[in-house]
Amino acid sequence: MNDAVKRVREAFGRTGYTVAGVRELLGPVAGGALARDEIVPALRATRGRSPLEVLTRLFWLQTPVSEGEVAAAFGEATTDDLAAAGLVERSGGELRATLHVEPLESSQGAAHVGYVVSDLKVRPGSGTPLSLDHVVGVGGASANLAQLVIHRPVDNALDLGTGSGVQALHLAGRAEGRPKNICATDVNPRALELARLTFALSGVDGVERAEGSLFEPVRDRTFDLIVSNPPFVVSPEGDPAARFTYRESGLPGDEVCRRLVAETPDHLAMGGWGQLLANWLHVDGEPWQERVGGWLSDTGCDAWVVQRDVQDPAEYAELWLRDSCETGSPEYVARYDAWLDYFERRKVTGIGFGWITLRKGGHSHRVEELRHAVEQPVGGYVEQVLRGLVESGLDPSLVPLRTATGVVQEQVGQPGAEDPERIVLRQTHGLRRAAGVGTVEAALAGVCDGTLPLEPLISAIAQLMGLSEDHVWAHARGVLPELIADGFFELGAAR
Repeated sequence: MNDAVKRVREAFGRTGYTVAGVRELLGPVAGGALARDEIVPALRATRGRSPLEVLTRLFWLQTPVSEGEVAAAFGEATTDDLAAAGLVERSGGELRATLHVEPLESSQGAAHVGYVVSDLKVRPGSGTPLSLDHVVGVGGASANLAQLVIHRPVDNALDLGTGSGVQALHLAGRAEGRPKNICATDVNPRALELARLTFALSGVDGVERAEGSLFEPVRDRTFDLIVSNPPFVVSPEGDPAARFTYRESGLPGDEVCRRLVAETPDHLAMGGWGQLLANWLHVDGEPWQERVGGWLSDTGCDAWVVQRDVQDPAEYAELWLRDSCETGSPEYVARYDAWLDYFERRKVTGIGFGWITLRKGGHSHRVEELRHAVEQPVGGYVEQVLRGLVESGLDPSLVPLRTATGVVQEQVGQPGAEDPERIVLRQTHGLRRAAGVGTVEAALAGVCDGTLPLEPLISAIAQLMGLSEDHVWAHARGVLPELIADGFFELGAAR
């Protein structure tokens, strides 16, 4: 089988079966429709007989193709190799995909990093139920996590809950800083088997696979980097027939995410990073920031939690019933009702989705909501974000400050007015925050270049504005910590 997989990989490479290749083949209309799970435009765009069209129809669109088409595109030997690798089955002169095989590109650019092997996609309205051990492939959540993961080199990494192996493949495909050792764990034996195929078809050797729940398979080990797209979905308890291992842990509420935050630091080397996706409950009478912030106490980590989206209970139930293709099934109404009943009993008003980043060896925490578009990949500057949290706790009068690169100033007011009604500092990249500021902060943003201490700058600003230095100092000390935490100012040369 290994030789067959190797020959299949080589055949895939010759065809240009990559994300970029398929994107160019389909064009923007068919590609956009496919992103919405509509395949008709893509089927129309792949009616030719080129090798790339054949592969796209067979493995991405999951449409049977004739053995003759495959033989004409690749040679007869390739049809045998596809079958030997367990990727297709023969039926009446046709080849049908038994697994979904999708190319993957780097989160740091458009470079091809390999192929993700997962169970066949079950499309809405097909009437085909998902198996409880169904293994999903590339999706929006896995892409979000890959965009979040730090870019710094690490020696060893853990992909906890690897599924089809997406995050481990991203780590192995890094252009720089590829971990020397990668461990991929999952509670689902089928997921580990498909991850093995993912790595083999991608030409990635040496990824360790271990079966078990959460940190059980790596109980006594530490890592420089832990990433996880865990089974974070909050669903009614007590119905094992409705639990899918790729999305539901079996733990109550958002307990699986709380537990991951609590246990990850025990498995991080000093200075190591833990990054995961999570859901958390919005409970009536309990601010979600306090709920999630409580998870961070006693972790011994700097921590940054970002809420990217919130859904009400009905939206949430509908999302995951669609995800498991239960919409329109006989059980749909009962499952929907059970979900709403569950949330009502727990006084849940909403469910948040977001990122959690931990760095071992600190105590600075931030829990916030960012619903607007931010620059991707976040992993390219996530270290800078955490550095700002730490630096915001220092006395800015002791170290020169510099205005962060890409910060611009906007002024709002009547045309010709001497003084603006409002001054806004805005980041043109990174998290793209905006902050309303006063004239003191605006003046500092114009002169802080990291070379001069604040004292002469404050003195000059006070003189220019006709204010006492004590007043300007007091104001600066009050506002600068938050502006440093937000990334508008950074510590300068004396750092």
